[in-house]
Amino acid sequence: MCSYLSVISCFLIAFCSFGQTSFYSQQLRYSRFESVHREVSSFLISSLKEFGIDRTEVQILFTAFKEEGKLICYVKNKSDKSYKLFKTYEICSKSGILGPKTKQGDEQVPEGFYHINVFNPTSVFYLSLGVNYPNTADRSRSKASNLGGDIFIHGDCVTIGCLPMEDKIKEIYWLAVKARDNGQSKIPVYIFPFEMSEANLKSHLLKKEYRQWSDFWHSLKIGYDSFHDTKKALSFKANELGDYLFFNE
Repeated sequence: MCSYLSVISCFLIAFCSFGQTSFYSQQLRYSRFESVHREVSSFLISSLKEFGIDRTEVQILFTAFKEEGKLICYVKNKSDKSYKLFKTYEICSKSGILGPKTKQGDEQVPEGFYHINVFNPTSVFYLSLGVNYPNTADRSRSKASNLGGDIFIHGDCVTIGCLPMEDKIKEIYWLAVKARDNGQSKIPVYIFPFEMSEANLKSHLLKKEYRQWSDFWHSLKIGYDSFHDTKKALSFKANELGDYLFFNE
C-alpha cells in the first residue's frame, strides 16, 4: 500500500475537467508529462504503427505477474475485437508474498481484476497510475475494518504494495494517457500471483501457506485462461466470498 502518496493530490488531478480540452492536452500542462511527450511519443507512435495500431484509436490493457515480476501491455484499435501483445516491462521491486491484499499495512500487492482510476503527473515517484483497489471482490473477501488502498503503478524502484517501474513508467504513463484521451475510461489491469498454467497452479497449491487461496486462485485462473485464449477484456463480478465470476457480454 503506497500510503505515502498524496491521495488528495491524486484525486484532484484524476479526470478533472478543463472545459472541452482533451485529456492529453490537460496532461501536457504538467511539466513532467510534457517532458515525457517529447521523449517517448514519437517512438511509441511509430511502434504502435508497426502493430497496426492508430495513435488516435489505441486502447490498452495491462496484465501483471507478481512472482515473475512482469507488467505486460496489450494494445488494440477501438474497432478491434481483441488485443495483441505490445511490450513486456520488468517490475523493478517487490513487496509482500504471493496471495491477495486483505488489509491495511500487510505490504501485499493486490491480486485480481482492476482498472486505472487515477492519473498523477506530479507523483513523488515521478508519474503514477492508480489502481482501483479495493474493489468489490476485495471487500467481499476481507473481514478487515481497513483494507488499505493507494495502489499505484509508478516510477522509482521502491514499493509497499505497488508496482514500481523506474523510467519505464514514462512509456506506460504515455500509453495510458493516450488511451484515456481516445475515450477508454477504464483501462484494465489484471494482476496475477504468477503465470497461471495448470501445472504452475498445482505446484503452488502443494505448499501449505498457499492452500487458503485455492478457491480464489482457481477463480483467477478462469479469467487468466479466458483472456489468454481470446485476448478480449473480461466481464466479471464477485460472489459473496470474493471469488470472481465471468460472463460473456
